[in-house]
Amino acid sequence: MKLLSILISITFLPSNVVFAQQETWITNVRLVDPARKTVQYGMTVVFSGNVITAVHKRKAPKNVTTVDAGGKYLMPGLTDAHIHFFQSGGLYTRPDFIDLRKIRPYEDEIKAVHKGLEQQLRRYVQNGITTVYDVGTTYHFLSRKKEMEGWAVAPQVYMAGPIITTAANPVYDSLKNDAPFMRATTPVEGRRLVEEQLAYQPDLIKLVFRPQGKAPAAYMPIIKAVIEQAHLRGLRVAVHATARIAAQLATAAGADFLVHSVGDEVLDDAFVALLKKKKVIVCPTLLMEDGYLHTFDQSRVFTTRELTYAEPFALGSLYDLKQLPDTAIAGQYKIKAGEHMAPTAAINRTSQLNLKKLSDAGVPIVSGTDAGNIGTLHAVSLLPELLQMQQSGMSNWQVLQAATVNAAGILNRPGYTGSIAAGQPADMLLLDGDPSADLSQLAHIRLVIRKGQVISPDTVIHDSPESLVQRQLNAYNSRNMDAFLATYAEDAELLNFPDKLLRKGKEQIRKAYFFFDIAQILHCRIVKRIVEGNNVIDEEHIVDDHGTRRGTAIYQIEKEKIKSVYFVK
Repeated sequence: MKLLSILISITFLPSNVVFAQQETWITNVRLVDPARKTVQYGMTVVFSGNVITAVHKRKAPKNVTTVDAGGKYLMPGLTDAHIHFFQSGGLYTRPDFIDLRKIRPYEDEIKAVHKGLEQQLRRYVQNGITTVYDVGTTYHFLSRKKEMEGWAVAPQVYMAGPIITTAANPVYDSLKNDAPFMRATTPVEGRRLVEEQLAYQPDLIKLVFRPQGKAPAAYMPIIKAVIEQAHLRGLRVAVHATARIAAQLATAAGADFLVHSVGDEVLDDAFVALLKKKKVIVCPTLLMEDGYLHTFDQSRVFTTRELTYAEPFALGSLYDLKQLPDTAIAGQYKIKAGEHMAPTAAINRTSQLNLKKLSDAGVPIVSGTDAGNIGTLHAVSLLPELLQMQQSGMSNWQVLQAATVNAAGILNRPGYTGSIAAGQPADMLLLDGDPSADLSQLAHIRLVIRKGQVISPDTVIHDSPESLVQRQLNAYNSRNMDAFLATYAEDAELLNFPDKLLRKGKEQIRKAYFFFDIAQILHCRIVKRIVEGNNVIDEEHIVDDHGTRRGTAIYQIEKEKIKSVYFVK
């Protein structure tokens, strides 16, 4: 995936040639057009700054910046239309679902998600996602929107403010600008909460409609008030509604964007027709519930791609239930997850049937993950979601439309289509293979074009010594040899402290960890970690088939790879 590969050549202008706005020509591309469901061969795409200026078959003139794509596939950048920056995707991110604040204070979680925000946005671009919609955040995050726009590598970010909800959520009540939920118990309160958000300039309003203890229709005055007030201020409204009656009432009240699937019953033709008539956009988020379940039942297995590209500390925390100090709560949630497995599977089946029905009827579908929820990791969760949409019966072209051009309707911006066409933003992906034939090609990204920058994905994230060691630990706990060895230098050494060589080179290290394939039990928890420059010292507690033991490992990092590991007994 190197920028200067044999298939990609870039010619730069002489330093003495100056233009007010320099053009870049991407030549010899196979242009994937989701809107028209076509692949055009031998195309050229020209952009200047962040705007595409031309699409044609002409060769590039001399003395311009050119990218010879070598017959690779160029498509619009991907969209994740349902994320939450206030959540990390890790185990400690939703204390209203599992309260572990005695183990990790929620204030630490808030600090971590803010500190890691720029890297998180880089991960989205690395995974080909050039646009995200945060449909429910905090005032703290919303106030950082302009800051995000100035970062060198980041997707286009659209944000709703704190989620207006009809239900109480006392865990967050004292958090002020870090509170992700605001409760409305009357129509007047609903209108006031919309007005309160205006000072922070949200892009849309998010509303959660969860009938609790009352008939769903009893909440309609609040729902109508919020939607009317938002529309009065020129803001569209996204509504969380997973029950058919809630979704139908929200649609009747004027909702623009339904996030999540209806999973309690198969939608009837009349409701499908209503959605289509009102041009309501639907974002299904098919896999989010499984993220919770497979974290709580401790069965989650991560792919090499997830272990490589996900935020490593959030991912690592999802294994913590295996050695949680409070074993009772871990056992309790494992039992609960088992009890919910069959009902959730039934809901998922209904959600997939509804997605197929909506898509075939022409209701606009957009891709979204609900990333940030426990077990749904930022950036890496979109591709599995797209593949699940395909498994629901959507064609590859329908899925590609959901991930690109359909998102143009969420905010209904005049003139914006999300296609690769003159006048559109220069947000594109260059892929090795044809995604219309094989959606898994979306994982094989050669280049990302974002805001007029031509970006090689492998240059976007640079691992710190600590994050590299954490990636290695995550791969160990996943028993994923490829991801594990990827963190080591080719000539890495394993030693008993101070200098007894045990193994040298990746193949010898592979042999040393043969037990990945045969161990019944295997988990390592970090008791204490010290980071000093390029050295990471981990005090470890290991549980395996032989029982439990403690030890210390000293990692020495060179050039973003583990060069040496010293084991201290």
